[in-house]
Amino acid sequence: MLLLQFALGTLIILSTVIIHALFLTNIFELIERISPLIFKLTKRFWLAILMVIAVWLVFVAHIVEIWIWAGFYLSLDEFNSFSDALYFSTSTFTTVGYGDIVLSEKWRLISSFQAANGFILFGWSTAFIFEIMSKLYKDEKIRKTGI
Repeated sequence: MLLLQFALGTLIILSTVIIHALFLTNIFELIERISPLIFKLTKRFWLAILMVIAVWLVFVAHIVEIWIWAGFYLSLDEFNSFSDALYFSTSTFTTVGYGDIVLSEKWRLISSFQAANGFILFGWSTAFIFEIMSKLYKDEKIRKTGI
């Protein structure tokens, strides 16, 4: 059972990492593409608008990944409802881990894979958001100074 949990956990982690990479790549390209338009339309608030868009889309990526884990738990018949699976998945992915809903002893090790997965993806998202901010602030300086 240990090897099965390791194999399944690895597959889901790989899936969520691929999804995250695709989301972040597309978010970066979107921000670059719409930045001039948002700047022209809003001038004063363009940075805030682009940051809100980027952060919201990163959040959507995490939601998709959490739902994938929830679907996996549901497929194991660990929960009676998707709502319970989603609640458990969210608290595990965010590493909050309340413990009020838990996996059976048969599958409980796999939740540690999800917690590690969430921890890494949140760190990656933080670095990504910082990179977007850095790029946007550099672009603002270029727009103002003409450098």
